[in-house]
Amino acid sequence: LKTYAHHYKTGELIPDSLVQQINAASKHNMGFMTAELSAAALLDLNWGHLNPEGDVDVDAFEKSVAEKLGMPAELTFRYRSPYFKHIFGDEGYASGYYTYIWAEVLDADAFELFKEKGIFDAETAAKLKKVLESGGSEDPMVLYRNFRGHLPATDALLRQRGLK
Repeated sequence: LKTYAHHYKTGELIPDSLVQQINAASKHNMGFMTAELSAAALLDLNWGHLNPEGDVDVDAFEKSVAEKLGMPAELTFRYRSPYFKHIFGDEGYASGYYTYIWAEVLDADAFELFKEKGIFDAETAAKLKKVLESGGSEDPMVLYRNFRGHLPATDALLRQRGLK
C-alpha cells in the first residue's frame, strides 16, 4: 500500500495506522475459515476412500468424519455433501477440494521468500518464473524446492493468517 496508496486529492501517503487496521481486518476470522476449508477438503478425501455396499447414510457419514477430525460442534462442514458439487459434480475433481488450501500454502510460502529478499527482487522473480514456465515438464515439488530451497511449509499459511 505504501507504494501506491495516496489520497486522491491531497496526494498524502496512506497513514501507517490505517495500514495496520487493514492488515488486522484481513486476519479476522481466519482460524474459522482455515478450519472450515480444511474440514471440507478432508470430507472430500473421506468420500474418496469410502467403498460402500448399498446406500450410505450421508448424515451419519458426515458425523463420523467430523468426530474423526475432532471438529468442535460450532464448526460445520462448509458444504453439506448432497450439494457439495466439487466432490460429486465431475469425475475430474474427485478428492481434489484440498487443492484450494494447498494453493494458499504454496502462495504464502513463496511470498515469504519475496518478503525475505525484497518484494521486487529480480532474482527471486526469475526463480518463480522458472517454476511457472516449466509447467508439467518436471516434478512440481522438485521445481518448488529449487525455487524456495525447501518443500512448501504449511506454517507460512498460518503466519500469513495470523494464526502462528
